[in-house]
Amino acid sequence: MVLNAESLQPDGITLQHEEEKVFDQNLAQKAGKNLKNLREKKPLVHNITNFVVMNYTANALLACGASPVMAHAPEEVEEMVSFAGALVLNIGTLTPYWIDSMLKAGKRANELNVPIILDPVGSGATKLRTDSAKRLIDELSINVVRGNASEVLSLAHEGSRTKGVDSIHTVDEAVDAALILAKELDTTLAITGAVDLITDGERIYRVSNGHELMGYVTGTGCTATVIIGAFLAIDRDPVEATTTALAYFGLAGEKAATEADAPGSFQIAMLDALYMIEKKQMEEGAKIHIQ
Repeated sequence: MVLNAESLQPDGITLQHEEEKVFDQNLAQKAGKNLKNLREKKPLVHNITNFVVMNYTANALLACGASPVMAHAPEEVEEMVSFAGALVLNIGTLTPYWIDSMLKAGKRANELNVPIILDPVGSGATKLRTDSAKRLIDELSINVVRGNASEVLSLAHEGSRTKGVDSIHTVDEAVDAALILAKELDTTLAITGAVDLITDGERIYRVSNGHELMGYVTGTGCTATVIIGAFLAIDRDPVEATTTALAYFGLAGEKAATEADAPGSFQIAMLDALYMIEKKQMEEGAKIHIQ
């Protein structure tokens, strides 16, 4: 998946020639299966997310087959998360009030074994964002953390900085830190960029689906996070759920780019592509490889 406009042998694999990569057919099949199951089960995804992306991410969840709810009030988040298949926490428009809601919802989700996905938007840019992301990770059991390379590095190194919410590091620069951090936190890390990296500290998958226009629409990364939430609601293997979700999301970007050549029309075409991609297209189009 391309999120920055400037960037970005096991059994059962077959050779496909794209930049001389080996794509894993088993995971491509899994991607198609997950998409089919998602649309059949229509899980509720509870989002405590930012104002910038709230509408678009809700529409993306509907397009892929999930059911979104955006509930932030501390008086109801514990009750709401009890109905959910996954909880998405996004610190994009952060306030201390929202952190309290995230902690309440997250602790209840942990009690109920509802998977949690954290998007540490802009972590490393300010002390509030960095400290809040680390607090959520410390106090909750997080199943998946999705961010750009700089955001992930900020969770591992005190001195790492970001350019607002944009990455100033490449995915490859974050690989070693991600492997160590995933083990330390006992979580799955998804670092998105020109080629996405997904790891739990042991398994390492790469996804090369995507298009450069994705980097010109605000909230693309946040939308990827909610799609991961939807997939994790029906597949409790966080590495494979995340990998197949990002392949689906990136493939939607590729399909959208065949219908639109500028950001305004592209974001609408992206929703259409998320809705229209079928199981067979997913199986044939997923570009997942094992590192």
